[in-house]
Amino acid sequence: MGDDSSREPRSEGERTVSRAYLPAAAGPSAVASSLRYALRTSGVVRGAQALLRVNQPGGFDCPGCAWPDPKERSMAEFCENGARAVAHEADTRRVDREFFLEHTVSDLLSQSDHWLEQQGRLTEPMVLHPGASNYAPISWSDAFSLAGRELRALASPDEAAFYTSGRASNEAAFLYQLFVRSFGTNNLPDCSNLCHESSGKALGATLGIGKGTVQLEDFEAADLILIIGQNPGTNHPRMLTTLGAAADRGAAVISINPLRERALESFAHPQTLLGMCGEGTKISSDYVQVRIHGDLALLKGVMKFVLAEERTRGGVLDWPFLNEHTTGFAELERSIDEASWSDILASSGVALETIERLARTYMQSQRVIACWAMGLTQHKNAVGTIREVVHLLALRGNFGREGAGVCPVRGHSNVQGDRSVGIHEAPTEAFLAKLDEATGIASPRKAGFDVVDTIHAMADGRVRVFVALGGNFAAASPDTPRTQAALGKCTLTVQIATKLNRSHLTTGRTALLLPCLGRSERDVQDGQTQFVTVENSMGVVHTSEGRLAPASESLRSEPWIVAQLAQALLGTEGPVAWAALGSDYNRIRDLIAKSIVGFENYNVRVRSKNGFLLPNGVRARQFDTPSGKLRLGAETIPELKVGPGQFVMMTIRSHDQFNTTIYELNDRYRGIRGERRVVFMHPADIEALGFEAGQRVDVTSHYEGTTRTITSMKLVPYDIPRGNTASYFPEANPLVPLESQADESRTPTSKSFIVSFLASPIGGV
Repeated sequence: MGDDSSREPRSEGERTVSRAYLPAAAGPSAVASSLRYALRTSGVVRGAQALLRVNQPGGFDCPGCAWPDPKERSMAEFCENGARAVAHEADTRRVDREFFLEHTVSDLLSQSDHWLEQQGRLTEPMVLHPGASNYAPISWSDAFSLAGRELRALASPDEAAFYTSGRASNEAAFLYQLFVRSFGTNNLPDCSNLCHESSGKALGATLGIGKGTVQLEDFEAADLILIIGQNPGTNHPRMLTTLGAAADRGAAVISINPLRERALESFAHPQTLLGMCGEGTKISSDYVQVRIHGDLALLKGVMKFVLAEERTRGGVLDWPFLNEHTTGFAELERSIDEASWSDILASSGVALETIERLARTYMQSQRVIACWAMGLTQHKNAVGTIREVVHLLALRGNFGREGAGVCPVRGHSNVQGDRSVGIHEAPTEAFLAKLDEATGIASPRKAGFDVVDTIHAMADGRVRVFVALGGNFAAASPDTPRTQAALGKCTLTVQIATKLNRSHLTTGRTALLLPCLGRSERDVQDGQTQFVTVENSMGVVHTSEGRLAPASESLRSEPWIVAQLAQALLGTEGPVAWAALGSDYNRIRDLIAKSIVGFENYNVRVRSKNGFLLPNGVRARQFDTPSGKLRLGAETIPELKVGPGQFVMMTIRSHDQFNTTIYELNDRYRGIRGERRVVFMHPADIEALGFEAGQRVDVTSHYEGTTRTITSMKLVPYDIPRGNTASYFPEANPLVPLESQADESRTPTSKSFIVSFLASPIGGV
């Protein structure tokens, strides 16, 4: 295969690359940047109304990341990216019928992802008929009828796939999976398949629960916080307040990441006088620049020092915990002994003395928290690496103890909640049995399609209808041209969304665009104001109630849209009263309470000021594994074959984006302005290749004899290990092979794929 994805969307003004480096993350520049964006999109009044309610009791949950709220909130309980997300949703610009009359789908496809999102809010249902060049208005009732007809025409329910974004509320997600299973399929791919599936697989196998085990208060007691493969300053900036407070009180914060990120070095809290003066708090007491794909080797090296110290002087390992609460220690010990230092050093790229320093800090700390994000989850060995994180913590009993445990930080506001309420292509029998008993449906038992399965199935005709509850599937998925071509083979694509994105333009034969309310907007059903609920990264379920006037009178809520889709397809004679559920979310929560363990008395408990905490036995040293104990085991250091002239590339976000949403074409913390088609590379590697900083290059990825190419990417010198490079997603997603997946979790390997470079004929320096 020689897939050339070189077609670049239309340019937007002059593009420049600057290496100016801010002295500290956040601070006055963050405030100024947020205000500029809010003024341009939502305006002063609407923007202020939204920001004063975000993450407040009785207000709405930030549509950005899933970092938890403190029990006592400040008046401005949001970060720079949260302010952008809220302003982006509160946008006063409109994408209406006149807009679609003026712009053909072909014309819109030539625009950049940033331009598409910046046109404003969708206002009414639209349809793209077969052969048409423009979307046209359609009534809600006609849209549901069309979708119902197409779904009923399928030979099997398994010929449809139903994608979910992590921004869907618990109520919308539960109703969605109930609708899909009532229809007769488990084809429920979701954004977890693309990001944190590896965490769930690893933690489920070792701890018996696929979630983190700490609470926000644990960070106040931790002696050591490990930040592995994570950049909080860009992806969840409110975490910096927590890390800054820990560093101020003397906790060690060790950052383990290939790129040196400004926010992990210094953070200027914008709600303090010193922060607004640009004075930053030092975040990392140590910064370890591991090679891409080398985290498992580094963790193995740390454990090798820990084990050696135990054998030399004793008293290092927590034997009471290991003996009472774990199995498989001998297997783990053997794998540590068998790992050679030459392999550890070669794979990790970290010096022996640095690994020893890290190990000694760990051994001197009584309470240790390990945090990570997609820097660990999107590699072929991702599941094994995260199991190794658990192994390291277990050696000194860092579970079921205040200030200790694992903290996988989710990147989307309710991705964890969606999984809790049933968005999963392979649910357990226990979950399905309880769901069936509570609702009266008969759920299918055959496992459904995840994201990668869905793309393959659309490509070969096994899936003919694709429905998306939010998200930007075409841009977020790997191997972008193949994903878009697969969507184009569907008979119908349905997108439930707030703003225009590329997935709405890479359509099936017929396409529906169904605009929904945002988190910040008032939701009234049958004259009664509704609220929804979400779950944060630490298992706390709480309310979210929008207060802004909707962007259009034609907008409908996600639960209502899902209920109407279900009724249009399944009718009114079945066991589920769809319309009643869509008009009163208390009824949905009552049904969740009957269906899912941990949600009992949902409607009462969630109305408390800070919501309620879902069960997590690990906090009490109870492990829901077959043995009832934490499962230790052996992991081997993986080999990543890199040929002559080849590099390992990872995709990353810029500071001014959230997932596939591009707010602005800047990345202040990395010194980039007005440009996204860049490759970060060590200066010595740029020189060794015979290139110059700022030169345009074509990038080709290599996987099992296949290649994929994107053109005209600008080289940017950066502090990153030799042989490693990084580039923004979604721009670099065309390089990620669909077949290259993490073992066990099947997550695309967007954080480690092999590339080579050629000078681009399009332009030089």
